[in-house]
Amino acid sequence: MPDRRAFSVAVFCRNAGAVLLVKHRRLGTWLPVGGEIEPGETPLEAARRELREETGLEGAFPAGLGVDGTPPGLIGYEEHLAGSKGLHLNFAFVADVAARALSSCDEWEAARWVTAAEVPSVECPLNVRQLARIALDAARG
Repeated sequence: MPDRRAFSVAVFCRNAGAVLLVKHRRLGTWLPVGGEIEPGETPLEAARRELREETGLEGAFPAGLGVDGTPPGLIGYEEHLAGSKGLHLNFAFVADVAARALSSCDEWEAARWVTAAEVPSVECPLNVRQLARIALDAARG
């Protein structure tokens, strides 16, 4: 097990039956918006900040998706090795947004809203497809 840890959040924005994915400029693949948790932040605070910084959007993070004590909007957690960062621990959230108009961000080069039917064909890591489906299924509650 690596000594270093990197903690981050991923935010699956929902609007009108679709989730937002962005083409990450450095990694060259489709991902949700997100980033590292800053010192002193909770995962939910980081999710709100990353959503605002990377899209200009404010989101409603729905309660009741997990067990008592789970932050609103939390739909999953995953971890993987991330080179020099060591073990990357990622908290996945869903946020309902009122609009699809995005502010540009230097971390992504393109953005698209993906429906459940389109998720299987998106060129992205398997865990992104799985979490996108969970985010869309949670909307049907």
